[in-house]
Amino acid sequence: MMNTKKTEVIGVASGKGGVGKTTVSINLATALTMQGHKVMLFDADLGLANAQIALGARATYNLSHVLNGEKTLSEIVLTTKQGIKLIPGASGVQELAGLSEIQAASIVQSFSSLSDEVDYLIVDVAAGISPSVLAFLASCQRRFIVVKDDPSSIADAYGTIKVLSKHMELNEIYLLPNMVSSQAEGWKLYQRLNDVCVKFLGLNLHYLTAIENDELVLSALRKYASVLELSPGSAAARDFRRLADVCTQFRAIDQTSGGLQFFMERLVNPSQKSL
Repeated sequence: MMNTKKTEVIGVASGKGGVGKTTVSINLATALTMQGHKVMLFDADLGLANAQIALGARATYNLSHVLNGEKTLSEIVLTTKQGIKLIPGASGVQELAGLSEIQAASIVQSFSSLSDEVDYLIVDVAAGISPSVLAFLASCQRRFIVVKDDPSSIADAYGTIKVLSKHMELNEIYLLPNMVSSQAEGWKLYQRLNDVCVKFLGLNLHYLTAIENDELVLSALRKYASVLELSPGSAAARDFRRLADVCTQFRAIDQTSGGLQFFMERLVNPSQKSL
C-alpha cells in the first residue's frame, strides 16, 4: 500500500536539448538530499536516459524491464552514492522515446507499487513536447522550465510553455535560467520571457533563481558526480543550494493534494490536470 506522506512532485523540462536539464535535476536532487530530505529522482528522459551515469550509478535493471513485465517499479529502484533513490530510464531504447500518453500513464500507475516515503519526487523529462513528456508534466504539481540565454532555447521554451498553458490548461510553471553570466542576467532573461508570456498567453511565469555558468559543473559531470559533491564552494553549487531552499519553501506552504498518489492519479484522471 502506498504511503500517504506529503511529497512535492516537480517536473524538470526544457524546450530543447543541451540546456542542462538533467544537470539541474541531479544537482537539485543532491542539494535536497544534503539538506536531509528524502528524494526520489525519476529519469523520465526515455530513450536518452543519463541521470544514472551523471550520478555515478550503474543500474542492472531499468524502466524497459518494468514495461515488458520482467520487473516491478520497486524492484528497479536503486540508491545512489548521494543517497538519492533513482528510478533509471532506459538509454537508447527507441520505443521508449516514443511512448504514447496511455503508455506513460501505465508507468505512472506502477508508482502504486512503491512503499518508499519521499519528501520530493523529481521527474526529469525529455526535451520537447512529445505526448509522454506532456503526460508526465501534467502529473506534477510544479513544472520547472530550464532555459539558456540564446534565441533557439528561448523560442523552444516559449513553445513548451504555450502548449502547457493553452492546450493542457496547466499553471504552476516556473522558469529556471541556466548557464547565465550572473544572477542579474538570469532575472533579465526571466523578465523578457515572462513579458512575452503575459502579452500573448495571459500567463505570469514564476521565477525560481538562476544557475550561473560554471566550468566546474562540467568537470563534475566528467567525474560522474554532482557539482555539490566535487566543488561545494563553487558558484553553481551555491545556486543549486538556493534552488533547493526555494523548493523547501514550496513544501512548507503547499496545502494542495500531493504525493506519489497525486502523481499517479493525475494521469489516470485527465480532467484533474489543471490546479
